Amino acid sequence: MSKPLILVTNDDGMFAPGIKALIEVAKEFGEVVVVAPDSPQSGQGHAITISKPLRINKVDVFDDVVAYECSGTPVDCVKLAKSIILKDRNIDLCLSGINHGSNASINIIYSGTMSAAMEASVEGIPSIGLSSMDYSFEADFTAPKFFARKIIKYAFENGFGEASLLNVNIPALPIDKIQGIKICHQADGNWTQEFIESKDPRGESYYWMTGEFKLETHDEDSDIFALKNGYVSVVPSMHDLTHYEAIDDLKKLEKSINGIS
Repeated sequence: MSKPLILVTNDDGMFAPGIKALIEVAKEFGEVVVVAPDSPQSGQGHAITISKPLRINKVDVFDDVVAYECSGTPVDCVKLAKSIILKDRNIDLCLSGINHGSNASINIIYSGTMSAAMEASVEGIPSIGLSSMDYSFEADFTAPKFFARKIIKYAFENGFGEASLLNVNIPALPIDKIQGIKICHQADGNWTQEFIESKDPRGESYYWMTGEFKLETHDEDSDIFALKNGYVSVVPSMHDLTHYEAIDDLKKLEKSINGIS
C-alpha cells in the first residue's frame, strides 16, 4: 500500500524551527510535501491574495522532503497545494505549524497557522493546527513533537469522528511537567487593542498596535484553563460560524419584516 500523503504548512515561513520539528514527526507517518510562505505571515488570518500573481518555487531545504515556497499567505499555500502542486492526488492529512505562540481562544480567528488548517478542512482534508506556547525562536520542541506524534498516530488509526479540524496548543513546559491532553472548547476572550502613536522623520504620525488579552470566563472546560493547568488543549473546530442558538429568537425579525403576524 502507498504511504499516506501529508501536506505540511505554517505561517512562520519555511525556515522557522517549528515547521522543521513538525516535518520530522510527519515523516514517520507518510510521504510529506511542504508548501509554506516565503516570509513570516503571522496574524494573516484567512487572507487570500487576489491583487497580484502568486509564485511557487521548489526549494531544497529538508533533505528528502519535497518543499515549495509560496509568495502568498498560509491559505494561499493550501489552495495552491490542492489545486496545482498535488492536483491529481488525494491529501490524507494537513498539518499546520508548529506555530511559535498560542492560538488558543479568539486567537484562532487571527491565526495564519489555524486558517491554513481550516482552509484544508474546507477542502475536505482532515487537518491539525499545532502551536507551542513558547514564542522564542530557540524554543524547545521536545514536548510539541511528542504530543504531535501521539495525535497524528491517533488520527490515522481512529479518525476524528465528526471533527475535521483540531486546534492543538502545547504549554511551554518540560515534557515531564505536562499533565496530558484535554479535549476543550474555545475560551471566551478577546484582545483590547491600544495604538501607540509616533512621528516619522517628516513629522507624520504612524501607529503600532499593541494590546492585552482579556479572558471573559474561567470555564474549566476551556482551552485557556487547560493550558494554565499544564495540559495540552485540543479543540475540535469548524468553519461554520453560524450561531445556531440565536436562530429561533431571530425568527421574530424574519416575521416582522415579512409582515407575518
